[in-house]
Amino acid sequence: MDIFLKSVSALNDETRVLILRFLDEYGESCVCDLQISLDMIQSRLSRHLKILKEAGFIRVERKGTWAYYSIRSPLDKFRSEALAEIKYLDIELPQLKKVSDIGECKV
Repeated sequence: MDIFLKSVSALNDETRVLILRFLDEYGESCVCDLQISLDMIQSRLSRHLKILKEAGFIRVERKGTWAYYSIRSPLDKFRSEALAEIKYLDIELPQLKKVSDIGECKV
């Protein structure tokens, strides 16, 4: 029951819903790309990513010194349906800015 409550709680925040929609749209993203694209300070972004990870929505993969986040696969039915519903929300999604590709990560 703990993971269910964490999942429901994770969805009760506009920023986390935006992050899920962003990762669903653009796929795996370096934390520095997320920070620049979503215009968030690193500490705030890290907190939201931790909550989403603990709730079972996203996974993190370390590549060298960088952390890359993506939607966890496979998702269970609840998380999968929640993600499908998020696609229908009227969310103004920012463009992906890939600073990691040009070596400008400063996180």
